[in-house]
Amino acid sequence: MISVRDGQNHVLAQITRTVPPELVPLTEALGRVLVDDARAPVDVPPTDNSAVDGYAFASANVAADPGRPLKVVADLPAGSVFDGVIGRGETLRIMTGAPMPAGADTVCPQELVVRAGDHVTVPTDLVTGTNVRMRGEDVRAGTVVIGAGSVLRPQEIGVIASLGQRQVFVSQRPRVAVLSTGDEVAEPGRPRAAGQIYDSNRSTLHGLVSQCGGAVIDLGIVPDEREVLRARLLEAGEMADIVITSGGVSVGLYDLVKDVLGEIGGIDFWQVAMQPGRPLAVGRIGSAHFFGLPGNPVASMLTFMLFVRPVLFKLAGRHRIFPETWEAHASEPLRKKPGRREFKRGVVEFRDGAWEVRTTGPQGSGILSSMVTGNCLIVLEEERGDVAAGERVIVEPF
Repeated sequence: MISVRDGQNHVLAQITRTVPPELVPLTEALGRVLVDDARAPVDVPPTDNSAVDGYAFASANVAADPGRPLKVVADLPAGSVFDGVIGRGETLRIMTGAPMPAGADTVCPQELVVRAGDHVTVPTDLVTGTNVRMRGEDVRAGTVVIGAGSVLRPQEIGVIASLGQRQVFVSQRPRVAVLSTGDEVAEPGRPRAAGQIYDSNRSTLHGLVSQCGGAVIDLGIVPDEREVLRARLLEAGEMADIVITSGGVSVGLYDLVKDVLGEIGGIDFWQVAMQPGRPLAVGRIGSAHFFGLPGNPVASMLTFMLFVRPVLFKLAGRHRIFPETWEAHASEPLRKKPGRREFKRGVVEFRDGAWEVRTTGPQGSGILSSMVTGNCLIVLEEERGDVAAGERVIVEPF
């Protein structure tokens, strides 16, 4: 039986390539992975400009002759340029974002001036450069603004747009074939026979794959028939980068996935020292990476998060593969057997200046609602035994 960390290292070592890039409009790049460094071709902003609506002038001239009214020589809206030079005793009415005129280095907000006709009086205590946004203060030309492997959020997209780009090279979405196995699961929305349950795993996995930036190929439910399963897995291996099944990887009479995989591909390992989620078949079907996840819904989600998600991220070229973890104090005792890594669904909260975490209640691997009421995993390492209330534990926020 392999450990969680060794299993993760093994599957990641199999990823020797990333998916090809594609050029997409910036408006469609949200959540995609940047292929190349985004390097600034220009300074942002491209010129010194006003940060407020007000009056631009030379602070030295005001300091040399305090209290003297300044003559307003022009109005400058945003998007226009003043061709002249602001001289001694002069000012220019300027709008937010307009380029600073030659001869001026400071802007007084319009609400702080006293205007009489075409003259204004400004305060004498404004420091040089007040309310001026300097050229390149956001981004300097030639600098790398966003590194390759970054996931594009709205703020990254905005920065790329500020560089004048309309399109961006991103990784293609890794293709993930998802299917459920077993005569005991029924398609939601259709009649359910006695002894059947509705298939929640496929919908959950569909959401997880999409959330992680993958493109889902839904292959439905496969019955407990060896040849049908064999044909469907071979089909999946030809069309996808990753193939995911749920169910059929334990040791029961009708748990066929592991046996069929051994015939058409290869199995690297199929049991992990973890709870929940011990039965997990990892291998290959042709060039596709295969993950046979457990049938219990919590175990299915957990094994996806631990093993499939890092592979998806690495295939897409992300530079960050694993999520952040925190430390919190357990607000209740936790039972734990040494020798395996356990993951409990928890609720982490900030109370009295510290993070505290409690379980969601019963921790059965079929209680999918615990993933709804929880907001984190409580991660208990292999060597750890029972946890007393108040001890520190690792939490991984959802």
